[in-house]
Amino acid sequence: MSEDARRFAPAVARNKAPITEILARHLPPTGLVLEIASGSGEHALHFAAQFPALNFQPSDPDAAALASIAAWREEARLPNLLPPLMLNVMADAWPIQRADAVLCINMIHIAPWEATAALLQGAARILPPGAMLFLYGPFKQGGHHTAPSNMEFDESLRAQDSRWGVRDLEAVAHRASAAGFAAPIVEIMPANNLSVIFRRLS
Repeated sequence: MSEDARRFAPAVARNKAPITEILARHLPPTGLVLEIASGSGEHALHFAAQFPALNFQPSDPDAAALASIAAWREEARLPNLLPPLMLNVMADAWPIQRADAVLCINMIHIAPWEATAALLQGAARILPPGAMLFLYGPFKQGGHHTAPSNMEFDESLRAQDSRWGVRDLEAVAHRASAAGFAAPIVEIMPANNLSVIFRRLS
């Protein structure tokens, strides 16, 4: 795999350390962690290095992203970073039957609302009781943006695709409840983002 396939996401350099701090408090000690919409693959690479007792399964629906993930993996040669999977959350069946945690970073605002619902339903299918679904990104709370920059970001997203946009945390939590998750644990993050942790109910 050529190094030219590697992608670089500037946001990863800014948010990987704060996200790692949250994950250290909420991830299981061992097991398989599925990352949805892994993008460049830099998050999966970083987390695999930080949590060597866990196996990380990156995934993405985009061929160029999968090539980037594979290139980063080939360079790093971490034994707990698995080959990337082609996974579209909208598919009726995912190519993985079980995970001990699911991570999804900066996806739901750059996808249709139906993708959020599919993510919640798919995660509920593969997670055991008590396991975590972790979401990270900008959210509205109480129907309002948490910062002017988030409102501007939301407007720019909707200008690109009317189906995109910063999601309302309460709407996401309502869908998560319907899918079988407990009320979220919410952690305030830098740059007006949130970490949202849902636990699968029995």
